[in-house]
Amino acid sequence: MADLQDDLRPTAAAGEFDDLADPYPEEAVVTAESYEPVSDPDDAPLTRAHAVLAAHPVADGYNGLPWALKRLSWYDLEEGESTVGTDVPRLREGRVGALFWSLHLPEGLDGDRAVGATLDQLDLAKSVAGTCDEGLRLTATAGQVVDARNCGRVAVLLGPAGAPAVGDSLGILRQLHLLGVRALTLTGVSWASEAGLTRFGEAVVREMNRLGVIADLSGASAPTIRRVLSLSRAPVLCSRSAARAIRPHPANLPDDLLAELGAAKGLCLVPLTAEQTGPTVRDVADHLDHVRAVAGAQSVGLSGTYDSGAAHPQELGDTSCYPKLVAELLRRGWDEHDVSLLTWGNVQRVLRGADFTARAAQQRRRPSTATIAELDG
Repeated sequence: MADLQDDLRPTAAAGEFDDLADPYPEEAVVTAESYEPVSDPDDAPLTRAHAVLAAHPVADGYNGLPWALKRLSWYDLEEGESTVGTDVPRLREGRVGALFWSLHLPEGLDGDRAVGATLDQLDLAKSVAGTCDEGLRLTATAGQVVDARNCGRVAVLLGPAGAPAVGDSLGILRQLHLLGVRALTLTGVSWASEAGLTRFGEAVVREMNRLGVIADLSGASAPTIRRVLSLSRAPVLCSRSAARAIRPHPANLPDDLLAELGAAKGLCLVPLTAEQTGPTVRDVADHLDHVRAVAGAQSVGLSGTYDSGAAHPQELGDTSCYPKLVAELLRRGWDEHDVSLLTWGNVQRVLRGADFTARAAQQRRRPSTATIAELDG
């Protein structure tokens, strides 16, 4: 164990983007006065949940820790950091084996400022991971994620990043991939809009497939989602989407899109946020039940959204709380196989699919030189 001086970690410099609006506001407090935790005198489902998660840990699809740490002068993630919802002890208590670190930006950034801000966040994320090498390990492939778990580390994947970071340059996309970005959210740009993908947008998706960058469709328009599902040769995901039939949030998916996502073997990562899923652990379980029923057990996963500024349901306040959610699912009759897909197997499948598609595509074609002027001009 490092000595005290090494344990007190300075936050990485944020550079010229310190003056940007904070995309993750302070977390709100959710109250549900009528909610009472489920009584379970012998704790049998919770004990079983810990056993299942020991074999099939959580792969968390969205976590905002690097940006949250930007506000702190000092932090100690390996010993524990009470000012955030994610640290190594709580990740281990929650049986988390892997997590995606968000690189999303404040709204309104585009062009060079979006590229620069994303590079700044990449530098910050790598700095954070570098100070926690006893607990965390940066990874880029499904195999590296498994290796990290076998070595007792929590695997960290970089992304999703926002499409404005790419702008209109496939060269920038390739450089972001070289720096470790493994997921890109297809919103906020002219080539992936409410009208759907343009011809350049289609070229971006093909190049993402060739590189192994996963398309994140949370918040994308229905035409964009449908076109990406038909175009992409690699599995896609929705990093923060629940069931609109249960809670009509704009980022939640209607049943027809959930069914199409399931048919394409994509992945809907249900967020543990009060705004999108509701204020109790039962509400989250309701969404998981619904997505599994409509899209299939192979197309549902978990998105903690911890340290992203979201308010969380009661009993799910930080990354240590996943066993409580799994216990609720076991009470509802979920079997170990479906839980294992939910927590670990489905994310691994998507990562392996992205890796396989990239290797095959790189043998068939060279990097694209397409420009937005050529295709959309």
